[in-house]
Amino acid sequence: MTTSSRRPSGAPVNHQGRRLGGTANPKSTRRRPALRIHKNLMLAAGAALVIVGIMAGLLVSASPAPATAVVTGPPGPEKMPLEEGRLLASATTAARGAPVDGISCNANEQVAYHVHTHLSVYVNGVLRPIPAGIGIVHPVAVPTAHGSFDEATQCYYWLHVHAQDGVIHIESPTQRSYTLGQFFDIWHQPLGGAQVAGAKGHLTIFVNGRRYLGNPRAIRLGSRESIQIDVGRPLVAPRSVPWKGTGL
Repeated sequence: MTTSSRRPSGAPVNHQGRRLGGTANPKSTRRRPALRIHKNLMLAAGAALVIVGIMAGLLVSASPAPATAVVTGPPGPEKMPLEEGRLLASATTAARGAPVDGISCNANEQVAYHVHTHLSVYVNGVLRPIPAGIGIVHPVAVPTAHGSFDEATQCYYWLHVHAQDGVIHIESPTQRSYTLGQFFDIWHQPLGGAQVAGAKGHLTIFVNGRRYLGNPRAIRLGSRESIQIDVGRPLVAPRSVPWKGTGL
């Protein structure tokens, strides 16, 4: 018998001389499906991350980047920067002495409760100053070294504005809560979900630098509160009000 006709003992061979039913690499045959599943999962996860990244990029590009708020004027008579530009509305529309929302107009300022809130309004990215004289009946502008300061010749409402610096004075005979809606009622100007005085559009509101989603009329006026309303676009990043050093 020749050596070519010999067959090894054990498993049978096929016509090509390979063993049938052998156990040479049983582990490698079991690992292949698991490797394919793992690879498919990795590919699916990568595709999902790409889709999430694209969607996030679209959302970012669709949202306007906040502009930088610029204080345009020098410090005024209250040591608060004056606001320059076209007024949001005239102070001549304001109440003339009759009570408004239970708020009276007195010959002297009521200082049992005396705090200050700052209000700034931007329309399409442009600062629109709050005028002096709101809540001051028949005001007279008293000149100072840092601009004029309005004083009353008849009476002061408990909510009023002395200078064009955005500062609302809350001067009340008792400590109680007042709102931005009451201030606008004294001003006789509208304030709602899509309007601030004569400016109309989508409102983005910040109170003390944080986004406010409620009714603007319900915003509380308190000690050193900062209220910013952006009407339309672009948005203006909320600015830090420089209360320190003002004495307010």
